[in-house]
Amino acid sequence: MEALIPSPAACEVRSMIKFFNAQSIAPIEIHRQLCQVYGPNIMSKQMVRRWCRQFSEGHQSVHDEERSGRTSLINDDRVELVRQCVMENRCFTITELSSHFPQISRSLLHEIVTKHLLFKKVCARWVPKNLTPEHKMQRLGAALTFLQRYHDDGNEFLDRIVTSDETWISHFTPETKQQSMHWRHSGSPVRTKFKQMLSVQKVMCTVFWDRKGILLIDFLLRGETVNADRYYETLRKLRRAIQNKRREMLTAGVVLLHDNARPHTARRTAAVLTEFGWELFYHPPYSPDLAPSDFHVFLHLKKFLSSGERFGNDEELKTSVTRWFHSQAAEFYDRGIQKLIPRYDKCLNSDGGYVEK
Repeated sequence: MEALIPSPAACEVRSMIKFFNAQSIAPIEIHRQLCQVYGPNIMSKQMVRRWCRQFSEGHQSVHDEERSGRTSLINDDRVELVRQCVMENRCFTITELSSHFPQISRSLLHEIVTKHLLFKKVCARWVPKNLTPEHKMQRLGAALTFLQRYHDDGNEFLDRIVTSDETWISHFTPETKQQSMHWRHSGSPVRTKFKQMLSVQKVMCTVFWDRKGILLIDFLLRGETVNADRYYETLRKLRRAIQNKRREMLTAGVVLLHDNARPHTARRTAAVLTEFGWELFYHPPYSPDLAPSDFHVFLHLKKFLSSGERFGNDEELKTSVTRWFHSQAAEFYDRGIQKLIPRYDKCLNSDGGYVEK
């Protein structure tokens, strides 16, 4: 028998039973009529008789009554006990926590920790230095100065900034852990990766750039070190490069932003900057998060070098690195200088603390 009304709600069928029962129709007849309308499998005869008996005894509701079910093991007192235990040892595991609460399952403990207490487990963030109050005050001072200059001069201030830094580049740079990630499903074989190290052969590279692009790339010869004399010669090369590429910058005035390494703060360096009439913007110590070369340019350079290519000699490495620097669009370098604004702002809002991103 095909149902005239398929898939009715349970309360609808019970309402029909209540209606027919009020008319003193026999349960067997009620069941027959229900089957004609809703199909033969709508309800058994025994269930129809049961509902008829309940309605005759004064039962009125056609809906299911709420069931109390099993009492939940999660209550405010238990959540508070778990919170106290977590606060005593932030490095706990769920297994260790379950030893303190043997009456609660591991899954329930995990639910209390994550959903009720809103804890999540994260690794400690690496920072270059445990900053002292003096270091933080220096960072705050630099942030206030930069933001005030940007507020007063806007993009004209950013146009004058020339930033630089040194970095080692190796003949071989292994891929990062993030680069080795790949998609897999539960049936995929486990991929293995052997440990690789940076090659011993490497070259020191000094890069000067502004928001429009590269100004100077200077590679250190083997056996040389970056000292005040060597940096003095590099700055003279930089001035000639600016004169050839950004002559208008010499008229507006160069704002040099580099870190406070010894060659950068030497007397001879200060003397040549005074000779050029360049302004040296103060860079606080232990602050790679405020150095555009560290948090922007070198970060992308390392990703390029970690592609797995192995260079045969220094010249191949220098050529490849130089080509990469010049292949980046002006927007890439402009973005690096622009990032200084939100980074100094975050540094200011965090009372001189480190800026993660």
